[in-house]
Amino acid sequence: MRRSAIPVLTVVAVIFSLWYIACVPMNGQWTRDQAQRAGEELSFPTLVADTMSQDRPRLPAPHQVAVELWNSTVVEEATGRRGLWNTGSLSNRSLIYHGWVTLSATLLGFAFGTGMGILLAIGIVHNRAMDQSVMPWAIASQTIPILAIAPMIIVVFNAVGITGIIPKAIISAYLSFFPVVVGMVKGLRAPEVMQLDLMKTYSATRAEVFAKLRWPSSMPYLFASLKVGIAASIVGAIVGELPTGAVAGLGARLLSGSYYGQTIQIWSALFAAAILAASLVGLIGLIQRITLKRMGMAQ
Repeated sequence: MRRSAIPVLTVVAVIFSLWYIACVPMNGQWTRDQAQRAGEELSFPTLVADTMSQDRPRLPAPHQVAVELWNSTVVEEATGRRGLWNTGSLSNRSLIYHGWVTLSATLLGFAFGTGMGILLAIGIVHNRAMDQSVMPWAIASQTIPILAIAPMIIVVFNAVGITGIIPKAIISAYLSFFPVVVGMVKGLRAPEVMQLDLMKTYSATRAEVFAKLRWPSSMPYLFASLKVGIAASIVGAIVGELPTGAVAGLGARLLSGSYYGQTIQIWSALFAAAILAASLVGLIGLIQRITLKRMGMAQ
């Protein structure tokens, strides 16, 4: 565990070092302009210190993003619960609240996309016509940019009176079903010919072959595709919030930060989305280890 942690921490340290270094040229011009207007001499230490503490920098420093994350979660929730407007629910100005709005659409879309992907994969593996017709369409569907199709989905559902979480979940499912389809098709076809022949010698039916051989063999592929799918679901949920003028969700947080030039707010929302995705991927990984261990598969 120590051997795996050291390389990861080293990469993280390099990234943060480069990030801090990049803040100086990205934010330095504003500091130079202010010093020139004031007719003041600008030393390099002063320049560096100012580029790390601007209110609206082009590139926020890591510690500014960390402070904004803390203030938007712990501090905002503590303040909101002491406020008169609070009724015990999450503060609508906290990242926890916005993250929950995005998470609810993500989980609904992920469940729908996963179910659809598994069913399509089963049909593709067991039906040659579906293999030759559905699979190419599934591949072609991913060539359409999600930014182009998301507004269309929102408009169509709004036209029939469906708003809220459903359109975002559909967009989320659109992105998550494809990794599941590909992974499950590969997994269901993983058994070797000798194993399939052995099942035939036992006079196993197609359903028994699926339940006792194909489905267990597909588990590693399924969990690998689920990790990709859940991350794609979060992207779909956030993208679904962008063209709607949403007032809640991480996408809405990104929009409001963009409208008012709050780059620190934008970066904190991005990091919140990344933390949310990493947590969900880690949860699926934990379920994977428990499931495969109970099935007797080495991890």
